Amino acid sequence: MVRHLKRHAATKGDRPGRVVFVGQKKIEKPEFSIINYDRTELQEFKVGSIEECFPFRDKPVMSWINIDGLHDVSVIEKIGSHFGVHPLIREDIANTEQRPKLEIGDDYIFLSIKMLYPNEDENRIISEQFSFIFGENFVISFQERSGDVFDSVRARLRDTVPRVRFMTSDYLAYTLVDAIVDHYFVIMEHLAVTVEATEDDLIDDPSPDDLATIHDLKRQLILIRKATWPLREIISRLERTENPLIQQTTRLYIRDVYDHTVQVIDTVETFRDMVSGLLDIYLSSVSNKMNEVMKVLTIIATIFIPLGFLAGVYGMNFDTSSPYNMPELGMRYGYWLFWVLVVVVSMGLLLFFRRKRWL
Repeated sequence: MVRHLKRHAATKGDRPGRVVFVGQKKIEKPEFSIINYDRTELQEFKVGSIEECFPFRDKPVMSWINIDGLHDVSVIEKIGSHFGVHPLIREDIANTEQRPKLEIGDDYIFLSIKMLYPNEDENRIISEQFSFIFGENFVISFQERSGDVFDSVRARLRDTVPRVRFMTSDYLAYTLVDAIVDHYFVIMEHLAVTVEATEDDLIDDPSPDDLATIHDLKRQLILIRKATWPLREIISRLERTENPLIQQTTRLYIRDVYDHTVQVIDTVETFRDMVSGLLDIYLSSVSNKMNEVMKVLTIIATIFIPLGFLAGVYGMNFDTSSPYNMPELGMRYGYWLFWVLVVVVSMGLLLFFRRKRWL
């Protein structure tokens, strides 16, 4: 949280609309890829500069321009200026800590959401801001790094008869949002496995590592919640907007994404309750474990109280020549009788504890 506040404090006093990169540099140099298609033909290629993307604004076919890397704000300024994007939206694109939001313009729509995917090596969730602008015949997407969750979308575009090739830009935008939301379910499945495994460990043998896992799960759920809660309102607003860029045929698909988003949010809330329950289970298990230890120690101490008394009595230094000496000291089998008494007292106490169901 402190790191995020410092990033925002760095832009204090700047004029509105000034594009300032907020975040971490995750790629050395911006990369530009283009998918140009219509119903009969598809072209897929990469270009070396942002200026080579400008001609696709006025082409009659659909163009998906993807930009990896946000640290070079000149790229955002140039493409925003050429495509008529408002300076405040350019500022939002460069701010990777931006809350998911929707802005509807006259001839374009801007959407910024969080793209999540699991890092199997470090067992954590990677969050990346994904922003895109779509107009009548183009979609421009902005990512922090190379690699995303859109392989299925690209595969559908490469197909000869996909629905997306016959639809307008709003449908392509829908498929991108749908791919991100569907990947939220992958994240939830990943967390479900961790939650179940942690719950089993807590019941069998709780350890401090389990407590660290619980706190890590809470942080990950907070991350997912921050990404999904604003998205529900955004998609609902996108589905209800009267902007001509949203075709009536696409609204049904957007409503389906809305249902998926609500399902993800419900799952997140369920997992939050489960993780809170895991913390209670951990504390109860540790308390029960401590009670078992204390019970054993108490029983041992209780058994040794009478034994210590006997040992103390017969350990006193009495003069055997005195007429007031202890009579047992002169017994032939006194030593062995003492140990028999010790065993009898110990066994008697153990039977008493068992009868009381303390053992």
